[in-house]
Amino acid sequence: MTEKTILEQLEILESLIQERRHANDPDTSYVAKMLNKGPKKIAQKVGEEATEVAIAAVAETKEDLENEAADLLFHLQLLLASKDSSLRAVTTILSQRMGISGLDEKNSRKAE
Repeated sequence: MTEKTILEQLEILESLIQERRHANDPDTSYVAKMLNKGPKKIAQKVGEEATEVAIAAVAETKEDLENEAADLLFHLQLLLASKDSSLRAVTTILSQRMGISGLDEKNSRKAE
């Protein structure tokens, strides 16, 4: 079995989220259950997972950090799906920002 690239893994996860979204069986699917609760509940979960990542980064092992980061990425993809968005849209924005100073980019958003 060949190892999948990071992007391939995230695309597979995104596809699984969409499959479970369309199956819409909250009794057997955590994805469907969370999507039925809506973006507000999923956003709360993203916040919790982000906090757990931060705590793991300073107080736990590398393995703990990686596990928490995986949870965060999963829930972020779930949140994007709940808003009919995707990581592809996010990576498009990141690509547009390449070569722009982070400080300049941040300042340009303040002006909007």
